[in-house]
Amino acid sequence: MMFAMPLLGLSEIAWRWSFGLGAVALVMISGLEYLDTLVVTPAELFLLRTQHPVLVSRAIGQIFEGSTPRALALGIVLIGFLAIGWTILASLGRAATLKALFERFQKNPHSSSARLSPLMGLNFLRVMVTILAVAACVGAVLLGGAASSPKDPSPGAAALIFFTLVMLITLIWTVLNWFLSLASIFAFEQHHQTLRCLAEAVELLRTRCASLLAAGTWFGLAHLVALFAIASVLAFPLAFAELLPAGVVLGGVLLVGLLYFAVVDFLYVGRLAAYVYILAGPDAEPSLSRVRPSGPVPPIHSSVDPGELILSDLPAPGTP
Repeated sequence: MMFAMPLLGLSEIAWRWSFGLGAVALVMISGLEYLDTLVVTPAELFLLRTQHPVLVSRAIGQIFEGSTPRALALGIVLIGFLAIGWTILASLGRAATLKALFERFQKNPHSSSARLSPLMGLNFLRVMVTILAVAACVGAVLLGGAASSPKDPSPGAAALIFFTLVMLITLIWTVLNWFLSLASIFAFEQHHQTLRCLAEAVELLRTRCASLLAAGTWFGLAHLVALFAIASVLAFPLAFAELLPAGVVLGGVLLVGLLYFAVVDFLYVGRLAAYVYILAGPDAEPSLSRVRPSGPVPPIHSSVDPGELILSDLPAPGTP
């Protein structure tokens, strides 16, 4: 599917990278505006020009002293705007992708487009899960730091607690994000609301678990192969870091990173196409929601007269 419909992968790259560029620009502008609010006194400027680590750190601490409330307010506003922008843009992009996939796989494709309300609900849940995961990682840092006090330092225990919690948080986030991504295919195919899409995803996972796990495993392996390949390619510009200018090395690293993200976006579209094929392809099993009528079940009228004798009702020869 990735090679049969390459425009789907390009469209995925277009809307994802558009959001990424907008988010980076917004963060940079907000950071510059925040730095403009800081006041640098001549004494602090003198300490910075000494380039002594202790004096520079003291000057930076004095410059940023008292600016924590402004930084928190800026972070909250940025997170809110980015969450809203991602929810809207991701819903529009996913609706276009699902429409193209269903029109290709279904024999009688729907003429209507996807409803944005369930997609926006699912993408909002994905944003909330991500924010909670980041907050949980911050809590893991604090919990790991609490395990090692200045009086009784224990860096090994702190590192063990931190990495264990981060691995557990990452695993939970990955599973929830995958499940919400799977539920998005029902926003188009069934025109359900957000909670109904989640229920249909659970039903699909129960009935077609093997197919879903097989598709996810193969695309996950492809993702790992791409990651190792990009890591190998990334070693080339880093190997010439001492010979080439820093701008050339940074440009090479940025180019390799963009190539990796492009491959990941293509693989994501391929995995989504596999899920849509499992749900609506020619080999898909009809679910109860598709065959169950919406109204009362009409009575079944049989054309066979119940009073008429059939062969099984006739006595066998020789039977009294």
